[in-house]
Amino acid sequence: MTHDSSPHSPADTTDPARRLTIVVGISGGIAAYKAVGVVRGFVVQGHDVHVVPTEAALRFVGAPTLEAISRNPVHTSVFDDVAQVRHVALGQQADLIVVAPATAHTLAKIAHGLSDDLLGTTILASTAPLVVAPAMHTEMWRNPATVANTELLRSRGVTVVGPADGPLTGGDSGPGRLSEPDEIVAAALAVASRTSSTAHDPAEEARVDDLAGLRLVVSAGGTREPLDPVRFIGNRSTGKQGAAIALAAARRGATVTVVAAELDGAVLRTIAAVPGIRVLPVSTALELETAMRGEAAANDVVVMTAAVADYRPAEVSAGKIKKDDTGDEMVVRLVRNPDVLAGLVADRGVDQTVVGFAAETTDDRDELVALGRTKQRRKGADLLVLNSVGWSAGFGSDDTAVVVIDRDGTDVAEARGTKHEVADALLTAVAALRAV
Repeated sequence: MTHDSSPHSPADTTDPARRLTIVVGISGGIAAYKAVGVVRGFVVQGHDVHVVPTEAALRFVGAPTLEAISRNPVHTSVFDDVAQVRHVALGQQADLIVVAPATAHTLAKIAHGLSDDLLGTTILASTAPLVVAPAMHTEMWRNPATVANTELLRSRGVTVVGPADGPLTGGDSGPGRLSEPDEIVAAALAVASRTSSTAHDPAEEARVDDLAGLRLVVSAGGTREPLDPVRFIGNRSTGKQGAAIALAAARRGATVTVVAAELDGAVLRTIAAVPGIRVLPVSTALELETAMRGEAAANDVVVMTAAVADYRPAEVSAGKIKKDDTGDEMVVRLVRNPDVLAGLVADRGVDQTVVGFAAETTDDRDELVALGRTKQRRKGADLLVLNSVGWSAGFGSDDTAVVVIDRDGTDVAEARGTKHEVADALLTAVAALRAV
């Protein structure tokens, strides 16, 4: 499930019913170079992409690059194609508008309806869903003016994706980093699919939304087991894979609930902004078990993606544990947590599909599958997704590789690529299983 790095990878085989006219606005920040990945992400899925950069954006990324990737001419001025009234026509034709990156200046202009350039007039002339992906330094993101502008946009139905928390230019670090291109693309397409006019046509809906009518609950992230008010035993899961499954399921028509165990902040903001996705925050394994058991009965598909702690401290200190009180060694007694997946399988409803995940620290595919089959015999899930994790793989990374086995331990699917690509492959396997 890898993509050809060429801008001319074979996207044109996409079903025409799914082809959208998408405007990608690019504003002038250093993160503009990532917009090339956003444009390409839409193009390789077969969509008609028109790039509208600001003049400042072209100081970071040249028009020839954007034209080569989008396969369409790039315009920046309201005086281009005046006879075709391009400054209005682009917005009228758009099925979706995405601004990435959206600088503080651009957010302010959009919030207050300023239209002194082609991007501004295009947005004002459109009734299409609008998605913005902010990128700026932390101080600018937290400035009361930016906070107010962002909340104003949200109140008008604009979807805000990110920003992420991480390294920024100049050696700074903090919230303000542009979300990764595949996250922006997935979130934007999920928004578009939920508001598409084709959803009112049953024939079109059958082609576009193969999970329409299904209710899906997915756990995501990693649980934390407290030792005291400031320390916990946890894991390195960010929730990216669970979020990718939620976004893909929403885009394909499902109603989605995410039981979110300490998700990365940017990941949480991305899924929470998408129509059709409901988020239930939890922290510990016991909280996750309670939430998943409570939600499972009302859902057709249950996906256990979260990394759940196998053990928790037998005792939790009411105050901070002091080094002076414990000496050079501290012994922590752990007790086993419930097997959440096995419990969900045991209580599985009629026609309900339960999917589990099994992470193993092995790079050998045969060993991975053997370990997975052993675990499957204990768990009994309808599908078990096997993936390798380690110091630099799996948790927190953008790419992954999985093998999917059924209740008999037979390989039914295998996927490699971004977590969003793997999510789609898994949901295709779920749809195929339910169709049998």
